[in-house]
Amino acid sequence: MVNVTPTQLRAQFALRLSALYGREVPAYTTLLDVTASINAETMRTSGADAERFGSIDRVTAERHGAIRVGNAREMSQVALIFGAMGMYPVGFYDLRDTASSSIPVVSTAFRPIDPAELAINPFRIFTSMLVASDRRFFDPDLGRRLTEFLDRRTLFPPLLLELAATCERDNGLAAEESATFLDLATAAFALSTDPVDRAWYRELEAVSAVAADIGGVSSTHINHLTPRVLDIDLLHRRMGERGVAMIDTIQGPPRTSGPGLLLRQTSFRALDEQRMFLDENGNVELGHLRVRFGEVEARGAAATALGRRRYDEYLDRLDTEEPEDASALWSSLVPGDETQWMAEDLAYFTFRVTGTNPSAADRDGGLVELVRSGVLAADPIVYEDFLPKSAAGIFRSNLESDGTRNSDNTAAAFDAEAMESVLGRTLHDPYRIYDRLRDQSVTLVEKHLGLTKPLDCPWTH
Repeated sequence: MVNVTPTQLRAQFALRLSALYGREVPAYTTLLDVTASINAETMRTSGADAERFGSIDRVTAERHGAIRVGNAREMSQVALIFGAMGMYPVGFYDLRDTASSSIPVVSTAFRPIDPAELAINPFRIFTSMLVASDRRFFDPDLGRRLTEFLDRRTLFPPLLLELAATCERDNGLAAEESATFLDLATAAFALSTDPVDRAWYRELEAVSAVAADIGGVSSTHINHLTPRVLDIDLLHRRMGERGVAMIDTIQGPPRTSGPGLLLRQTSFRALDEQRMFLDENGNVELGHLRVRFGEVEARGAAATALGRRRYDEYLDRLDTEEPEDASALWSSLVPGDETQWMAEDLAYFTFRVTGTNPSAADRDGGLVELVRSGVLAADPIVYEDFLPKSAAGIFRSNLESDGTRNSDNTAAAFDAEAMESVLGRTLHDPYRIYDRLRDQSVTLVEKHLGLTKPLDCPWTH
């Protein structure tokens, strides 16, 4: 008998993981405290405007985690575990060429895709997989030994995988089974106390600290767990005032006086964590690793393909022109008005009828005019996904060295189709998800207004 649904499992797992990470990384608890204080403060000063990109209940519950696995078998097992919690792989991210540092991973994000599920609990896990076959990072000998090491280890107990498969098949678990599932799933992402082979870890670390964190240990773990804040610039200052060392920058678009687009994120710096090491003589000794950090994010509206091209142009010009005023550059590419976003098809919205009767001129003017005249309300669709360069920037800011790479060697081919094959399930395109949500709302508006022909919309031109 099914008593616990995938939605309930996801919500409970997010809470358990947050409690676990707080015990392991106390600065994360400070981050949650500061985040909650700023969100409450923003609600008092901004009122309804603070909830333009999601209710405060959703924002308060929101978390995204990040984990790293080593090979296709582990990635497919992760997909099964998260699939049991109603989380689907969305988007493909290749971080190998997004930074000057050595980050030899490809990634996807597991998350809900239905708006109702997102509203209940929008938990996401950004999941990266090592590409041991990429000869720019790993020579044939190291790549072979790394592959053999990953093939030998077991990250997830068989019972956890069996329960995940049962949950997917039956759309839920019995109460006793769900408790076991949650216990095993949470434990699988806890920091291991097993001694780390120092020589093996350091050999991988010389190539890439990220590779060492994945393939230099016998288990996986939560790399960071990210709350959502309504004012990330204020949080960056407040965390510093609390004595927590933050990275220097906020990744993503600059702060503007208008609405936000896409995603902004920052983190506190990776902290020394005690680990036991095994030396070449078999002796166990205490040491430290610095691989885990505390990330926080502020989410805005989902950008269309055109809006995303404007963002990418902004990044390119930042790199090549090095302008003194990044905000001015951003404003020259992206207007600060939501209606203009809509008119230029830069961001996604859903639409609803306000009750005002449209004039013939409004109808003929199309969807944008109906919004401007107040017949329709336009609600921005929250950006639920990730920015590769921002993710790589966060990774890079928390690494002690850039590692090494030989760019003369040929990159291992790996694209979205290859990731879908690894996962053994559909890899969802985020743009198609946002397109569907927008189109469904326009269809409902047309029906409600009794229109005999489709509305003229900017994205159909």
